[in-house]
Amino acid sequence: MEIQIGVAKINKYASSESGDTLEIIERPAGGLSVVLADGQRSGKSAKRISNIVVRKVISLLAEGVRDGAAARAASDYLFSHRSGKVQSTLNILSIDLETNTLVISRNNPIPMILGNGKSIQLLDEESKPVGVYRNTKPVITELNLEKGLTVIAFSDGLTDAGLRQTRNLDLESIVSGLLADDKSAQEIADHLMDSALEVDQGRPIDDTSIVVLRVVPFENDWVRRMSVRFPLKK
Repeated sequence: MEIQIGVAKINKYASSESGDTLEIIERPAGGLSVVLADGQRSGKSAKRISNIVVRKVISLLAEGVRDGAAARAASDYLFSHRSGKVQSTLNILSIDLETNTLVISRNNPIPMILGNGKSIQLLDEESKPVGVYRNTKPVITELNLEKGLTVIAFSDGLTDAGLRQTRNLDLESIVSGLLADDKSAQEIADHLMDSALEVDQGRPIDDTSIVVLRVVPFENDWVRRMSVRFPLKK
């Protein structure tokens, strides 16, 4: 089997900086973790908040701390640092090679989309953002690594896309079609972003981040690859 991770990310229209922060790290005992946070407010102030959360999480994961404990610690840290006056959503997707599982940690009222190759479902159990209260716990889902397993996490820029034109995206239908066509993780992320930009008429209503993680059949070599595109404004 092989793990694919695809990411698409864009700032809110006319905003110089995204309030979303996303990082990918290698786990000390093998595997990968993707950490996505969306800070309260917008622009630079939101970026500072999401950066605080993500830096804390990845530092703990790098030390071998379990995902749920890292999420709780990041919440307590933000609560102490900002006196409970700001919040951030937090999603952690981890390929844990010790247990051979995908561990999903969610501190986010927005659901995630889970596909198993045949059907999709929403991970929408009630979940609270980090930073508002002490000892805020994430909702944890752990799944065996199997071919076709797909999970999609995103910030609220995707779910809010089209609100100005009352044209909400039917994310479940879109994802079902993409999985039926066996699209790659990056192709799924790009298609969802393109759909959001279309209904927002090219002017994103909010910072939008999409991360897609897929378990696919092994390709042809053992080389690990990562490709990044980071457009620069003049």
